[in-house]
Amino acid sequence: MTKTLIRLVAAADSGAAFAIRAERAADVPAREALLDACFGVGRNARTCQRLRDGRRPAEGLAFSAIHQGRLVGTVRLWHVDAGGRSALVLGPLAVDGSCRKLGVGAALMKHALAAAAARGHGAVILLGDEPYYARFGFSVAKMDKLSLPGPFERDRLLGLELRAGALDGADGLIVATGAALSPRKASRFSAARAA
Repeated sequence: MTKTLIRLVAAADSGAAFAIRAERAADVPAREALLDACFGVGRNARTCQRLRDGRRPAEGLAFSAIHQGRLVGTVRLWHVDAGGRSALVLGPLAVDGSCRKLGVGAALMKHALAAAAARGHGAVILLGDEPYYARFGFSVAKMDKLSLPGPFERDRLLGLELRAGALDGADGLIVATGAALSPRKASRFSAARAA
């Protein structure tokens, strides 16, 4: 039986608490609604979605933030080959607008990165704003020879080595390598996204 990880976090300025735990199947409808609210209905057409389509998140690396009994944040990591180097892609990271001042996003990031490092992963890549993600160690260093399967802004492709040298020599297209969803789950997921 997989142990469910729960960590309580209190926001320093508000005293409000939220829990970060492993994502559960029951979280899916709330997670999808949160992602639609944060990124819009066109979110599934984004370039990084190509790395997630038909795939499972990396084992043990999908997390939910719960506040007052409801899902208010989500983050997942996915297996990829980054130009010949094994890595993870982080995303999407989303936080309910009413909870952004609680530090949910930062807590989810720290938790996900610590969990990835504990599982022995060497690097994490994401597409995002460097001013926000730099505080977690992400930068454009070693990203200049990597590309995504679709249009993207070069200065938003960021990486973080969890193990020194994990992205050395990375050169080429970032492609999905994670486990495929079962055909039944893939068809349900496609139908839910189309609705």
